[in-house]
Amino acid sequence: MSCAAQSRIHARIDASAIAHNLARLRSLLALHSAIVPRVWAVCKADAYGHGLALSLPGMAAADGLAVMDVASAAACRELGWRKPILLLGSPANMAELQDSGLSPLHVVIDDESQLDELARQGPGDLTLWLRFSGDLRHAGFSAHAYRRGFERATRLQQTGIVQQVGHLLHYARAEEPEYLRAERASFEALVAGLPGPRCTENSAALLSDPEYAGSTAWVRSGIALYGISPLAGITGEHLGLKPAMTLFADIHAIQQVPAGSPLGYGGAFVAEHDLRIALVHCGYADGYPRQPGPDACVLIAGQECAVVGRVSMDTVAIDVTAHPAAQRGTTVTLWGDAALPVERIAASAGTIAAQLCTGLTARVPRLRAHGPLPEAQTQ
Repeated sequence: MSCAAQSRIHARIDASAIAHNLARLRSLLALHSAIVPRVWAVCKADAYGHGLALSLPGMAAADGLAVMDVASAAACRELGWRKPILLLGSPANMAELQDSGLSPLHVVIDDESQLDELARQGPGDLTLWLRFSGDLRHAGFSAHAYRRGFERATRLQQTGIVQQVGHLLHYARAEEPEYLRAERASFEALVAGLPGPRCTENSAALLSDPEYAGSTAWVRSGIALYGISPLAGITGEHLGLKPAMTLFADIHAIQQVPAGSPLGYGGAFVAEHDLRIALVHCGYADGYPRQPGPDACVLIAGQECAVVGRVSMDTVAIDVTAHPAAQRGTTVTLWGDAALPVERIAASAGTIAAQLCTGLTARVPRLRAHGPLPEAQTQ
C-alpha cells in the first residue's frame, strides 16, 4: 500500500510548478531590464511548509537559496546545492560561518558586534549584506548607524576577511504601493554614493513593480515561488503562477443531520433542513484553520462543498447533501486547486496563505506530486 493510501491526509508538492513560477518571475524582470537581476529562492521554514527536499529540484535555475540559519544551509548542501546560500538570520556564533562546506555563503549583518566578531576571524570568502532596519525595524542597522557599519564592513573587505559588501532591506509594507515607494526612497537616500550591490525586492515588490526590481542586483522570492500571490485580492493564477501545494484528505464517515439539529462543538451550527454531512480526516491539529469563515468550502470532484460547524482538532464537517456520490473514503481537496486556491481559504479565515502552508503540522505527509523529479542544479 502506498504512503498516500495509508494517510488520512496529505499534501502533494509539485516541484515543476516551482520551476514554472521561477521562470515566470524571471520573464517579468526581463521585460524591464537588459541585465536580469539574480534571484534568491527563499526556502526558509522548510520551503514555506512545502518540504525542502521536495521543493529544491524546482529551484534548480535559481541563482541562490535564502534560508534562516546555518543548519538549514547545511541541509541544502547535503541535498546537493552548490550555488550561493544567503543566511537571512545571522548566527549567534559567527565562527560557524568558517565551515568550508557551506561556501559560497552570503550572510546578513544586523549590528556592529557581528562585524567585531568577523574582524577576529581570518581571511574568508563570505559576502556580507548590511541590513537597513527601515520601517520594519525587526532587525538591522538604524539610519544613524548604517553608514558607520558599512565603513567597518568595507575595511573587512579591504583586509580580505570578506569578499564583498552589499545593501539589503526588508520592506514593511511591500503590498501597499504608496508606502513601498516611500520605503524605497528612504533606502535610496541612505545608500546614495555607497558602492556594492542592492537586494531589496521581495515577491510583492517584484510583482507590483518589476521595473524597479530590474534595477537591483538580487531579488528575493519566497511566497510567489510556491505559486501564491502576496497581493491582496489577487490569486497566484491571476499572476501566471501555479500552486506547488495541494492539500487532500479523505472522508471517514457520513452523518444524517435532521433539520433543527446542532452540529459540532458548541452547537455553533444548526441545520436549517435535513442535511447529509461528511466528516473529513482533517482538523486544526493538521494546520487547517479552526475558524475558516462562513464561505469556506472544499472540493469533491471539482464541485464545492461548504464547510459547516466548528473545525475540530481532527475533523472538518462538510455538507454533501447535493453530492450523493460522496462516501467514506472519498478524497476531498482542501486547498491548492485552481478552483480553490489557498489564498481563498486564508482570506476566509482572516489570515495569509503563508501562515496556512507553514502551519501544516508533522501529521501531514508531504508527497511528490507526480513522477521522478530532476536533480537540483549543483553548479
